[in-house]
Amino acid sequence: MIHNLAAGVQAFTSNAFLVSGPASADSPATADDGDAGRRVLVDTGANFDVLPAIRERVDDLDAVVLTHTHRDHVGNVEAVCDAFGVETWGFDTSQPSVDNEIPDGGSVELGLGTYEALHTPGHKNDHLCLYDEDAGVLFAGDLIFQNGGFGRTDLEEGDRDTLIRSIDRVRDRVDGDSLRELHVGHGPSVLDSPFDHVELAGRAARTR
Repeated sequence: MIHNLAAGVQAFTSNAFLVSGPASADSPATADDGDAGRRVLVDTGANFDVLPAIRERVDDLDAVVLTHTHRDHVGNVEAVCDAFGVETWGFDTSQPSVDNEIPDGGSVELGLGTYEALHTPGHKNDHLCLYDEDAGVLFAGDLIFQNGGFGRTDLEEGDRDTLIRSIDRVRDRVDGDSLRELHVGHGPSVLDSPFDHVELAGRAARTR
């Protein structure tokens, strides 16, 4: 299951997704199987106490995976790692928040799923999207948002042409027929025709 622990938080934060057990609501974990898989927090959020929200849902945490290292995505890293004794994974280990590298094209276990890491710069140089083709789930970080939104390129390391190439890469890699869930860095997840929102983001980034 995928839970956004930042839902309803009023402070400036990214979303923070706790992944455990089956990735889809169509196949929820049961008391009989007891398998939460690899309990992972995708981005930690910032400016709110995420620890109680984690502990409400799991007894322990196995890892933190970062889509990128902007402050609103990593502000809670130290608190989470100290509380659960875990390390972080991301694209660029030269960043102080990243302990272990996930290379472009590498894989990472989230819940019971295996996600491919896609290096998608343009918003920030170390940006990753995470895609599980079998489950039809995409974590898009700050690359793509609901209704054709896309990541800012006016910040340091931002570049619109690079961002467009990254969106195109995700669009070409994702199976549009089987994509069921698009989880984004800010705002609501997209569970209805999510591939349409990927295509919209590509068009919007070229025209806005």
